[in-house]
Amino acid sequence: MVLDIFLKTLNSVWPMIAIFLCIVIVVRLTYIITNHKKITLYKEVFGLIFIIYILLLFELLTATDTNNFHGMNLKPFTEITRYPFGSRLFNINVFGNIIIFIPFGLFIAEYLNSKKVYAIFFISTFTSFVVESVQLKIGRSFDIDDIILNVLGSIIGYLIYVAMKSVRKKLPGFLKSDLFYNIISIILFGIIIYWLGSRVGIL
Repeated sequence: MVLDIFLKTLNSVWPMIAIFLCIVIVVRLTYIITNHKKITLYKEVFGLIFIIYILLLFELLTATDTNNFHGMNLKPFTEITRYPFGSRLFNINVFGNIIIFIPFGLFIAEYLNSKKVYAIFFISTFTSFVVESVQLKIGRSFDIDDIILNVLGSIIGYLIYVAMKSVRKKLPGFLKSDLFYNIISIILFGIIIYWLGSRVGIL
């Protein structure tokens, strides 16, 4: 169900993503070449995936309305308990709000190289608050429960980042090298582009 919403969003924004990525890649490559900068491929790919995620997140949070509530809810857990557990609307409203912010926590933790959860908590709370405030102004709702769920998703993403860092420390030398991560990033980026392209019918 959450996947269906994601695919519907993807179908409406893939032209923007394609154009935006092409521009970003060309500008970034030109900058690197003209300024003789050293490139770390997996970090560049990580940045591109983050751009794709942010564009999809923007569309999801501003164009997709999954419930009939409009206005302002400042009472915690009101919307979380609104639908029966396991129902379609519960899964979309609760699990959906958690899942879409898991990558946010992961990306931000990696970007900040942060070992402090309070940094992720502050950034995700601020981001979600801004999103909810904008939604209120475009005919949707400001929901404190959405902020709670978004922050929870971000913290889960942070915990995934911490777990990955712990695993990486125990890997052999080659599996920690930039070359290995470059290869993995190219494969991952190719899979993502192919999957997204095939879903919208352009590949």
